[in-house]
Amino acid sequence: MAIEKLRRIDETKIEVPIDYKLGMRVKGIIYVDVLLEKELETQAIDQVANVATLPGIVKSSMAMPDVHTGYGFSIGGVAAFDLKDGIVSPGGVGYDINCGVRLLRSNLKKGEVVSKIKDLVGVLYNEIPSGLGSRGKIRLGPEDQKKLLLKGARWAVEQGFGDADDLKKIESGGCIEGADPSLISNKAYERGRAQQGTLGSGNHFLEVQYVDEIYDEGAANSLGLFKDQVTVMIHTGSRGFGHQVCTDFLEVMERAVSKYKIGLPDKELACAPFESTEAQDYLAAMRAAANYAWANRQCIMHWAREAFLKMFQLSPQKLGMSLIYDVAHNIAKIEDHEVNGKKMKLVVHRKGATRAFPPGHLELPEIYRNIGQPVLIPGDMGRASYVLLGTEKAMKETFGSTCHGAGRVMSRHQAIKRAKGRAIWREMEDKGIIVRSAGRDTLAEEMSEAYKDISNVVDVVHNAGISKKVARLRPIGVIKG
Repeated sequence: MAIEKLRRIDETKIEVPIDYKLGMRVKGIIYVDVLLEKELETQAIDQVANVATLPGIVKSSMAMPDVHTGYGFSIGGVAAFDLKDGIVSPGGVGYDINCGVRLLRSNLKKGEVVSKIKDLVGVLYNEIPSGLGSRGKIRLGPEDQKKLLLKGARWAVEQGFGDADDLKKIESGGCIEGADPSLISNKAYERGRAQQGTLGSGNHFLEVQYVDEIYDEGAANSLGLFKDQVTVMIHTGSRGFGHQVCTDFLEVMERAVSKYKIGLPDKELACAPFESTEAQDYLAAMRAAANYAWANRQCIMHWAREAFLKMFQLSPQKLGMSLIYDVAHNIAKIEDHEVNGKKMKLVVHRKGATRAFPPGHLELPEIYRNIGQPVLIPGDMGRASYVLLGTEKAMKETFGSTCHGAGRVMSRHQAIKRAKGRAIWREMEDKGIIVRSAGRDTLAEEMSEAYKDISNVVDVVHNAGISKKVARLRPIGVIKG
């Protein structure tokens, strides 16, 4: 059996050797300790090996400790390709383009909020549309939609949703250059027209949390975090718009595979050479969807802030609710990296993986350049989330990448079956967490048992040195899509 070929490198990672599967060009590396190794799916390991067969891949095909089976690439996968011989693959980004996380700080303490949490969750639930196919407060005309796709979060700020200062604390400034709205299908435009400013369904959420543990006092101070402080975490992406962009370009890429005679071990890895028209068009459309997602999280943040102001009757200064950072975790980006002592421009695919750039990196906001990039890792709704920082080791080992969440261990169908006869909302309330959800089955699909323990996942990346722990956040109020 091929699985017997896996070799443990150290306490935090295993190697998928180059002879694990015929056609591998590089080895695979999976960041996982002995505890999480027991939860590794054979199919996810196979996907790591499959990605290693793609043209132009450099160094290794990687997966983070929250890895699980995805479309083509595993979720939790990281792969970088050189621009001359390499490819671009929509499967390496996923359907929810620029699904990501943003974290807000406040001046409030847990004690001030817990007594009002039920009412606060109710206000937030009413202010922020959620659920499958949810429609938002914003109606976009054709010209507005094109401007949004070009400007991202900048468009939202220009419409009065937040402040220009917010843009300094968003990956890529909340707008990735090179988007081309002319490449977007009518169906994608139609799906995106009414969904700007909505959470969506599935694992997307808005959480009211508090800082329950601080691991690095200096870094926490730099980020504006303190013990018992109330924070807000938003997790959502490009909604039906991004999903349709991916769907449209998978068809394009399937034709490109035949056109360019690319041999694939799995048709879900459909791709095109980086320099081809197909790859360049996909990247331009993907950037438009990424900008849609950054605008989406910006609008939701604005309404969350307004809900807090309304609930607590405080001035904006006294509330002190401001953005700490916003990270993407489903995206392909052209970045500079060092491979075997040589500086190279690469197209880095992160699918369910977070950028984790080190101190001093020029792409980081000036205020964080001395400490490294804030890394935001959400857990399941019943446990915790984490704030970490990017490191130099991540830059050397993982193209500046780390994990993105807890990672599923149960399919949605299995979770619904397991939850039969249980009142998940009541179980959560017994733990002191108030939950509101748009979908009847959502709470069952998203219950804690459906996920790996986030603390175990974060310990792996911390111990591996590819990101370092700063603070742990516990949920007290949750809105689920």
